[in-house]
Parts: sequence; structure tokens; C-alpha cells
Amino acid sequence: MRTYLVIVDETEEVRMALRFASRRAAKTGGELQLLAIVPRQAFVAFGGVQATIEEEARARAEVLVTSLAGNVFSDSGKMPAIAVRQGDAIKVVTEYMAEHGDVAALVLGAAEVDTPGPLVSWFAGPGIGTLPCPLYIVPASLDEAKIDDLS
Repeated sequence: MRTYLVIVDETEEVRMALRFASRRAAKTGGELQLLAIVPRQAFVAFGGVQATIEEEARARAEVLVTSLAGNVFSDSGKMPAIAVRQGDAIKVVTEYMAEHGDVAALVLGAAEVDTPGPLVSWFAGPGIGTLPCPLYIVPASLDEAKIDDLS
């Protein structure tokens, strides 16, 4: 079974990548996995403050990924698998894919302005040879009708 892994965050391009992957999974009888990454927080001198900051960041990520999963469920009737991990995004994605050998494609959204984003820049550039699966990059400039047509 094909499993599409979508890395989610609070950017607009994630919504297009998620739409593409969700439609692709539905059309191919596949599944969807959503991975939210919580970056390590800058060091704060007081441990309690540090723990609170990290917990708040994780809680935000959990709310986001759960909300997006709910949207996918409403659209498709299938609940995606969700995960929240903390750390460097490139390392987290690489480790996650190594642990989940069923991932058939990594789906990333590319920003419409400036740079496409650090994950797209890495995995479409120097890190492309490290991927155990194909990479789909979904431009944020596509509208929903075009996404539906392409998927």
C-alpha cells in the first residue's frame, strides 16, 4: 500500500501539499501520514521556563496536526496517521522515513515567495540522494482545482 508522508507546519503551502497527498492517497488506495516537527527551542537559563516553552510549542504542533487530520477525515473519510517529533527538521524527517519503510513518497509544499523552504531546499538539493522514496514538491501557487486535476 502506498503511504504518502506530508510534513506539516503553519505555512500556507502545507495546505496545498496536504490536498495533493490526500487526493493521491484516495485515488491509489493509499494512506496518509502527517508529521509535525517541533524545532528545538533556544536555551533558556531556567529549566522550568525552558520546559514550559517546549511544551507550548509541542502543544501548538499537536493541535495543528490534529486539526489538519480532522480536515482530511472530513474530506476523505479516512483518518491519517499523525506524529509529532522534536528536533532538527531534516534529521527528524530522515529518521522518520528510516523507521517507516512503508513511506512511498515524501510530499512537501514549496513557498510561493522567497525560498521554497528548508526541507524543500535540502531534499530537492543536496539531500535528494538520501531519500528512500520519490519526492513530490507541490507549489503553493497552484489552486485547488489544479491540485485536484494533477492528483
